[in-house]
Amino acid sequence: MHIIHIQSTDSTNRQLKQLSDEQPLPEGTVLVACEQTSGRGQAGNTWEAEAGKNLTFSMLLYPTFLSPKQHFLLSEAVALALTEALSTGVIAGLSIKWPNDIYVGERKIAGILIENDWQDNHIQRSIVGIGLNVNQEIFRSDAPNPVSIKQITGQDTDLDALLNEISNHIYKVYEQLKQYCADEGDRKGSDEGDRKGRPFYAQNLYHGNGFFDYEDKNGRFRAQIQSVSDDGLLHLETDQGERRSYAFKEVKQIPACTPVETHIKTNIHENKKVSGRMAQNWYSSHH
Repeated sequence: MHIIHIQSTDSTNRQLKQLSDEQPLPEGTVLVACEQTSGRGQAGNTWEAEAGKNLTFSMLLYPTFLSPKQHFLLSEAVALALTEALSTGVIAGLSIKWPNDIYVGERKIAGILIENDWQDNHIQRSIVGIGLNVNQEIFRSDAPNPVSIKQITGQDTDLDALLNEISNHIYKVYEQLKQYCADEGDRKGSDEGDRKGRPFYAQNLYHGNGFFDYEDKNGRFRAQIQSVSDDGLLHLETDQGERRSYAFKEVKQIPACTPVETHIKTNIHENKKVSGRMAQNWYSSHH
């Protein structure tokens, strides 16, 4: 794994994209910054990260095997890999908040931003940006629910070791995704991506089981998640039996009112049994 360390940048995604424009870089190249001054999340949201306390990094991939209707498979694979890496002896109670935030209980520990370059109806280059709260203890932004590994475990985490663990997990699951697409092709004319969603992603979604509160442009309603399709659409069924589909930012999940203490209690053994098999079986779960 080729890892580039820099002291400071406004955005690791922007910096890695610039480097890739200037010179050929191998797939899997990682750029990590000690300080990121203008980190971005989905839909232009900002990401707070105290310098030297967290992981802010981006990975370069060339997923030319993905068609437009399959683009969300990359986001899904990265989210599963990140969740597995964090669960192996570090944190329990992890879930993926659609589309790709990582939560511990009701609190956000990591965010993912993937930026794709398209050519001839396929992705030519993807920059996968990840912000992970690691050793930061005080959050000063107006983000409503951040949490860090140190707040959960009470201990400092070696940033370089954690970066290597996460990067290796992501690339392993990415290779599984590549093999899956090679075997299945584009699945032309099928709706396989809409059948039930990928089991290990769907089973580990935040609020993935049961009815919860949501809000769209018409107001609040209760619904349960049915699936997430290959193009990233969230498919819900309301408590009235109505089926609805949403793109990102078209619907908001309303957090449950649960005491903060319950979010940071860990049960590492149980979490490893569930999450530890997710990315390992990503490819086989599609068959």
